[in-house]
Amino acid sequence: MITIRRSQERGHFDHGWLKTYHSFSFGEYHDSRFMGFRVLRVLNEDWVQPGEGFPTHAHRDMEILTYILEGALEHRDSMGNTSVIRAGDVQRMSAGTGVQHSEFNASASESVHLLQIWFSPESKGIKPGYEQKTFDPKSLLNQLRLVASPDGRAGSVSMHQDVLVYDCRLEAVKRVNLSVNTGRGLWIQVIEGRIEFAGQTLKAGDGAALENEKEAVVIAVATAHFVIFDLPD
Repeated sequence: MITIRRSQERGHFDHGWLKTYHSFSFGEYHDSRFMGFRVLRVLNEDWVQPGEGFPTHAHRDMEILTYILEGALEHRDSMGNTSVIRAGDVQRMSAGTGVQHSEFNASASESVHLLQIWFSPESKGIKPGYEQKTFDPKSLLNQLRLVASPDGRAGSVSMHQDVLVYDCRLEAVKRVNLSVNTGRGLWIQVIEGRIEFAGQTLKAGDGAALENEKEAVVIAVATAHFVIFDLPD
């Protein structure tokens, strides 16, 4: 069974300094049909203007992935981490018992394009943590590259949740296959191009949930970039 979330149906706000699209209910945006998918709670696509960003704010009991698509984001947090996250980087922040951080566009002239992704953790009250890794674009070409997992396998960032996150760039007419274990579900988010997924055509900004299937096939209608989340109940 597939449930499609079209790009234009997402929650959208244009604050001038920030253009953002929400696949699921978030902040001031509420859609009772899309409160999240399994343990995936937030999936925001953001464009932040040069020199702008999110002042210091707090999180707790959430596993947060920040994935930079274009540009660079400067991160500072109460754990003492200071870093610049660039295109191809994946950052994991475990909020746990509580953490404060800020995020600002590191450029004075170019916008930054990113995905903000939140998961419910396996347990609450863990010690806050931080991890950041860079993935070679060649490792994403025409294959699924694991970028996040519960045990950090294959060089991925490690999560306090039983999730597998794959990144992929497919050339036109190429395909990738993914087996789906019993009881698990997939969410796919298209970043660029067009794909066929479970018999449906998805374009940039579209997302879809797939459940009660044993495998998934993704075919690039045109050169495409997408992320797949393999999620427990």
